[in-house]
Amino acid sequence: MSHHEHEEKSRKSLKVGVLTLSDTRSKAEDISGKIICDLLTADGHSVVMYELIKEDPELIEKTLKSMLSENIDSIITNGGTGLTARDGTIEISRKLTQKDLPGFGELFRLLSFQQIGPAAILSRASAGVASGKALICLPGSSKAVRLAMKRIILPQLCHIVWEANR
Repeated sequence: MSHHEHEEKSRKSLKVGVLTLSDTRSKAEDISGKIICDLLTADGHSVVMYELIKEDPELIEKTLKSMLSENIDSIITNGGTGLTARDGTIEISRKLTQKDLPGFGELFRLLSFQQIGPAAILSRASAGVASGKALICLPGSSKAVRLAMKRIILPQLCHIVWEANR
């Protein structure tokens, strides 16, 4: 089956959970989370869960496990992907994934490099499959979120979910 045939078989509307990780923002100040939710909705998907939590490893793991147990197709996180001592999203998500999608991070960093130059190497954005769901971890930057959503995630999310569940 060709790539295009795969995409045609994919569902066109998904149920998605959005998780923002921040020690400083509130939901009212969560521009990146709002961008993710708005772009998903505009593309025909349903945001069925949206949470903002502190960057506490135990809380992140507990929240992700809870979200993974829900009837959703994908989780998109933002925040906690950098290099500081508090940035643990990637390590926790890797514990929960059964399959990595290294091409996501590679492509994101290439596109990011085209926008911001070599600082793109500081991003640890990643994606994988956890419990049959796409688990995508984005930086907290609204510019990075918009780039990833428009150029990678929205064009391929349905296909990723379909592949993960066939």
